Amino acid sequence: MLNHLADWLQSLGLHIPGAGLFHYLSFRAMLAAVISMLIAFFAGGAIIRRLQRAQIGEEIRDLGLEGQMQKKGTPTMGGLIIIAALLGSALLVCRLDSIYTLLLIGTTLWCGAIGFADDYIKVFKHNKEGMSEKGKLILQFGLGLFVALTVCLSPDIPTDKLVTTIPFVKAHEFDYSWLSPFHGQLGVYCSWGIYMLMIILVVLGCSNGTNLTDGMDGLATGTSAIVGVALGIIAWLSGDVLNANYLGIMYIPGSGEVAIYMAAFVGALLGFLWYNTFPAQVFMGDTGSLMIGGVIGVSAVLIRKELLLPVLCGIFLAESLSVIIQRTYFKRTKKKYGEGRRVFLMAPLHHHYQKKGIPEPRIVTRFWIIGIILAVSTLALLKIR
Repeated sequence: MLNHLADWLQSLGLHIPGAGLFHYLSFRAMLAAVISMLIAFFAGGAIIRRLQRAQIGEEIRDLGLEGQMQKKGTPTMGGLIIIAALLGSALLVCRLDSIYTLLLIGTTLWCGAIGFADDYIKVFKHNKEGMSEKGKLILQFGLGLFVALTVCLSPDIPTDKLVTTIPFVKAHEFDYSWLSPFHGQLGVYCSWGIYMLMIILVVLGCSNGTNLTDGMDGLATGTSAIVGVALGIIAWLSGDVLNANYLGIMYIPGSGEVAIYMAAFVGALLGFLWYNTFPAQVFMGDTGSLMIGGVIGVSAVLIRKELLLPVLCGIFLAESLSVIIQRTYFKRTKKKYGEGRRVFLMAPLHHHYQKKGIPEPRIVTRFWIIGIILAVSTLALLKIR
């Protein structure tokens, strides 16, 4: 909004000192991060007090984890702080005529609404299960399908629709048409279908992976901020023709707006982390975790880096796989032996280490360190071919 205002004033012949700064992605990115961080920091306290007055506290099931019951009653639905800070900053700094900005704002609102509905059912309807898994998946699938159709059909996304970025190969390019078992027109349709399915899976996987990771104070917040920094850097590099050519990655005109949105995203998370570190004053709830994962997934799709997510989001992947492995092994052994057995002491993975007696802050810090290593490794892969 501010850059549109600056352009409008200049078109009227009014030269505002410093208005030219809004033409620099680096300035707008830093401004977006600072604004969102300040909104989260100053609005966070007021929102937390309001949640406390409304008695919107976390219901804790006793799973035998150290310090678990002390968290009972801690305000939840704190994802509202992240959403308010992110959208407040994005609306001020991002270009609102960019398809990338509009898709990310839509993703934030849609996933935030799903999470809010889930938290509302848990808190106000006193239903610990919240929204049904099937219902959430259908709504997330709808978002993934909308994003897929927009990416494939929108003329405002001018890059080769079926090409994405992978490491270790010449030009870093992977064409989804290579996966099609058919040729001719049928092969074209099949290629589009494969690509759209991949986008849907990325949105579903990231959203639910972040949700599973949100089980300790500051774990999902800090890990997501690290991922956001890496995606922002990659988006900025992809949107600059010189850097893109130097690295041999796909040049994506206009993707600098993704970098600015991710700067606002990281700023909002850091501002929220002030209140979410151990011992947490507020939990993000599904309102925050589903939104965070959705934004990460859609951002990766928009800058054609979705196939790098298994490395970049390795923490989320490990958490998700631990749940899948645990459930599958338990069901199979129960069917075979009459009694279910477990691979991990408890799933998701962070609870496995908590069961081993490792203090929660140490687990969170070590996961952050691993997240930083994965983010740096992802950035390094852009140069390896």
